[in-house]
Amino acid sequence: MDFSLTEAQNDLSALARRILADQVTAESLGPHGSGGFDAPLWTVLARSGVLDAALPATVGGGGFGLLEQCSVLIEIGRAVAPVPYLSSVVQAGSVLTDPLLAERWLLPVSRGKAVLAVALGGFFVASDGRLTGTQTAVPFAAYADALLVEANDGVYIVEKDAVGVSIEAQSTTDHADAGLVTLSNTPGVALGDVGEQLRLRGTLGACAQQLGVLERALELTAAYTRERKQFDKVLGSFQAVRHRLADAYIDVEAVRLTLWQAAWKLSEGLDAAADVATAKFWAAEAGHRVAHTAVHLHGGVGIDVEHPVHRYFAAAKRLEFTSGGATEQLLGLGELVVSPTA
Repeated sequence: MDFSLTEAQNDLSALARRILADQVTAESLGPHGSGGFDAPLWTVLARSGVLDAALPATVGGGGFGLLEQCSVLIEIGRAVAPVPYLSSVVQAGSVLTDPLLAERWLLPVSRGKAVLAVALGGFFVASDGRLTGTQTAVPFAAYADALLVEANDGVYIVEKDAVGVSIEAQSTTDHADAGLVTLSNTPGVALGDVGEQLRLRGTLGACAQQLGVLERALELTAAYTRERKQFDKVLGSFQAVRHRLADAYIDVEAVRLTLWQAAWKLSEGLDAAADVATAKFWAAEAGHRVAHTAVHLHGGVGIDVEHPVHRYFAAAKRLEFTSGGATEQLLGLGELVVSPTA
């Protein structure tokens, strides 16, 4: 494979970074303990063309694919921006292929007027097109206009205002938005057996966001150690500090390389399950190490919840366990590589 980024990836990444750097501030994110969904930012991303760039041309999108979406997700991670790009564009955009459903849901998403959430795991039971069940901590569910729900016989799309829908707002480790979703004999539109497709894209997307989080956390930490002094010496001059920063750099590069390999294979329609699990292993394992390095090298301010680095620590910890932590990925890889006859 070619690890060089495409022109579209570079352009989208640069555009997203400019917008996010301008729009995502300490004031827009709010104090520690707040969170949720940045609706004004979602609208700005829509007006700039970031949202529709990788949506189908049938709904006015640019028709770009998974690689371009990952480039946007990296920038969202760098800014710890509270927007549902992963669920609304990367996941939902890949399965809402029916023209009527695409026009009903993806067109409003492209205009920044709708949010789609994804609830995987098969916690819902379907009977004659009606769903019953409960799932906790569904990202952006509290602000969703519709949910893609995995049931025992496939995936359905459910409108938030449908009969029997209850969504209770929750808060995650980094205070991002989530919701407790309860369905009671709720009607839904069947999308077919697309749960694995949503799962792979969701896991890969979490890896892309984690790469952005870790990149920026390491940049902040390197800058801090170039300025902060101890014993009349710059922190970065101490050998132990340099070694730890070097280890963090290697970890970030491991996340980057495994992410792009998995993204390329998945975008080419190849069997990418093992590659996605490998990328998630590194996003979890390296994410843990880099997040702790950032906090430790910042010293006392590293544990101050009002300091910017804390947002990256909390975001990295959430993404570490999204779609399963490092140990779970190793177990999954074992199941993938062991022959059934072994």
